[in-house]
Amino acid sequence: MDSEHYVPQPTTVLVVDDTPDNLMLMVDLLKDRYRIKAANSGEKALRILERDPLPDLILLDIMMPELSGYEVAKRLKQAPRTCDIPIIFLTAMATIEDEIIGLEMGAVDYITKPISPPLVLARVDTQLKVKAAADFLRDKNDFLEQEVQRRTREVTAIQDVTIHAMASLAETRDNETGNHIRRTQHYVRLLANLLREHSRFRHFLDEDTIRLLFKSAPLHDIGKIGIPDHILLKPGRFTPEEFEIMKTHTTLGRDAIQHAENQLGVKVDFLRLAKEIAYSHQEKWDGSGYPEGLAADDIPISARLMAVADVYDALISRRVYKPGMPHEQAVGIIRAGRGSHFDPDICDVFVANAERFREISERFSDTDQDMARQLATLAHIARQP
Repeated sequence: MDSEHYVPQPTTVLVVDDTPDNLMLMVDLLKDRYRIKAANSGEKALRILERDPLPDLILLDIMMPELSGYEVAKRLKQAPRTCDIPIIFLTAMATIEDEIIGLEMGAVDYITKPISPPLVLARVDTQLKVKAAADFLRDKNDFLEQEVQRRTREVTAIQDVTIHAMASLAETRDNETGNHIRRTQHYVRLLANLLREHSRFRHFLDEDTIRLLFKSAPLHDIGKIGIPDHILLKPGRFTPEEFEIMKTHTTLGRDAIQHAENQLGVKVDFLRLAKEIAYSHQEKWDGSGYPEGLAADDIPISARLMAVADVYDALISRRVYKPGMPHEQAVGIIRAGRGSHFDPDICDVFVANAERFREISERFSDTDQDMARQLATLAHIARQP
């Protein structure tokens, strides 16, 4: 609301007493200082409290027929809407035990009858000041929490934009990448969710890590921006020399992300996973992969997940120089790579849920326009000297 048009609400006190004389006495005492609401029973008080605006303070008689002040206080303290309204008990019950019971019920003060007007005014004023301070702190905390949430959303958005901007660099160099990075992103998240309760992976795959894996996965081939066009876009098989150059995309990708992190000057969780994926997703379970020839559990879990996702998608994807492999045949190749190319447990989960991966591939399938774009790019490369 615009502060220029904000009109503060008057302080409101609800007085509850079943005796008309007592009720009138309290109303007359307080009416010149506060807006007063009055109820001559607990039931009526509860009905008043169902409507807005709520009072800032309640003066509540204890000894009332049908619904006692204790019962009214209990119901108010149990309800989120009214639990923060301070209650001062008014009663002729003057023993220490009675006062202790009242305070244990959640009252902030306890005034005995017959009342002393100056004492009532002083205690009401004190409790209203305490409530005003508490409201201020609660409103400030709410504001700070909303501000934290807003800034968290901004940081998340910046992360997403950064990732997609970097991934788009790879797309501009490799026309196969667009839908491929989207599919593999979803494959990795599905694998991670399927494995999050597995004894070998539950220590790693918590909700936050899975979210970061989904964010990081598009950067797995970011290093391809450093591979020359005549190799990156070659439609046929690489020569041994060309393959050695192509293999450097893992190191190039890791180093590019590390450079970005160095520029930030702080460690960033989602970039840590992105570096692992970019650098190690071509490693194989038996140690025959690259760039380091890591084996088994020495390969980061993030990279092992990406390895399955990346190979499956490469097999089923059609390219201008090859048709897409049938899903069943691709699953068979993944199964055959269990314990050699792929982590056995990740492989088993993939095979057991293969239809869910097919659904993702179909949801983000390459279009005829994608194929035409690839063909145009290859034709352009072929015309180069």
